[in-house]
Amino acid sequence: MGLYLLDDTLSVEVFYEPSDGQFPDNVCLRLWESCPAEEKILIADETNVFLTPDQARELARLLLAAVAASEQNNSKS
Repeated sequence: MGLYLLDDTLSVEVFYEPSDGQFPDNVCLRLWESCPAEEKILIADETNVFLTPDQARELARLLLAAVAASEQNNSKS
């Protein structure tokens, strides 16, 4: 399951990678681009960043904090 951004040209997926279960960083953040080379923001078509569970939780916390700040700012308008 992925989240599509930038007019559906950037896919963001987050999942547990069972084949890396023996490693502490087995939560995968995958970024995949499907756009012309001149529009790419990443060098590779697909980039995997492996996180520990604690790092994944911290990333989730930071995302939720940014969402809360955005919603609070938008409610003042």
